[in-house]
Amino acid sequence: MKRLFTVYDRYIFTQVLITTIVAILLFTIVWIAPEMLLSTIKKILSHQYTVKTGVLVLVYELPKILGKAFPVGLLLGSLFTFDKLSKDSELTIFRAVGMSFSRILRPLLVLSFIVTYLCFLTYDKWIPYTCQKLQEIKGGSSLTQYIYTKKDENNHPEQAVIVSRFFQGEMTNVIVLNFSKQVFDDLHGLNNILVAEIGHKGLDTKGKPSWILENVTSYNISEDGIFKQITKKDKEYILNGEDAEDAYTIMINSTKRDRDITNKDLKHYVDLLKKANLDEDYRLMCNKYLQRFFHPFVCVLLAILGCLLGFSKPREQRLIGFTIAIGCIFVYYITLPFFDLLAEKGVLPPLVTAAFPPFAFLCAIIAFYKSRDL
Repeated sequence: MKRLFTVYDRYIFTQVLITTIVAILLFTIVWIAPEMLLSTIKKILSHQYTVKTGVLVLVYELPKILGKAFPVGLLLGSLFTFDKLSKDSELTIFRAVGMSFSRILRPLLVLSFIVTYLCFLTYDKWIPYTCQKLQEIKGGSSLTQYIYTKKDENNHPEQAVIVSRFFQGEMTNVIVLNFSKQVFDDLHGLNNILVAEIGHKGLDTKGKPSWILENVTSYNISEDGIFKQITKKDKEYILNGEDAEDAYTIMINSTKRDRDITNKDLKHYVDLLKKANLDEDYRLMCNKYLQRFFHPFVCVLLAILGCLLGFSKPREQRLIGFTIAIGCIFVYYITLPFFDLLAEKGVLPPLVTAAFPPFAFLCAIIAFYKSRDL
């Protein structure tokens, strides 16, 4: 029975692994050195951080860099390894003994799938965890303004809640607009406005989840749009039950970047945005969620691309392959915000915007493979 992992496989696997690790380390050093390291050192010298805290900040920043470093490192690692094998005529020997391109590629694919899993794990677990730790060190996040609109079955607004500031579970300067049933030329009238100094999520008198507003001023409005009564209340309950839970979850997640959220929580957030008819936010976050699955797969594609670029003639300039590789990486990362925008504005469905960059890489690899006649 043939061995699944031969001496050749171990040799290629080891060589690509070593060069990939070196490339990842160099990428990380270049990324972290200019601004992040300098900023941390300044805060240590100004006694904002202790030395221990400064080191922890740098450690917690690493997963965000590694998420981008894994694909880049694998591309450069495979390119450098196979370019060296080409220049030393080792690939010529491998082909001469009957090895096909797919057989030569096998150990590289094994390594690329391992790196793909690490990349997926980084975005799903490590980055959200370290972002939470960084938030604890640097202080909680605050939101300048958050607006939640509750709509009826006909998609007409029933209630709009405006939170001027949200910080560590407490809301300040909350304004609630209660809409009337009447509609004038697509303009929804108001029958009541609540203005509260503070608010928080808790339980109402029946023990159900609710937003509790304190120090409330209530403005009742007539059908003619005139304030007919102004009253003061110590406490007011709004968004009871499931609406309270959904609105609070959306508000919490809206204070975070998508990378700060695990896959499970991001999927729940996307479902809530769709349920609340927040179309632009839904399309953007849906695109970000789908990218969590497509982006790690780019590691496999870049590994194959690096191998193809490494197949060069003995006298062919090494600079050409590295220039193409760097260009591909630059184009990939520079176009991601553009596809995010296309998804957010509804120009293309999120599935298309998330899948297009990897699909473009796949097409480029197929075309490049055919042009090399391997």
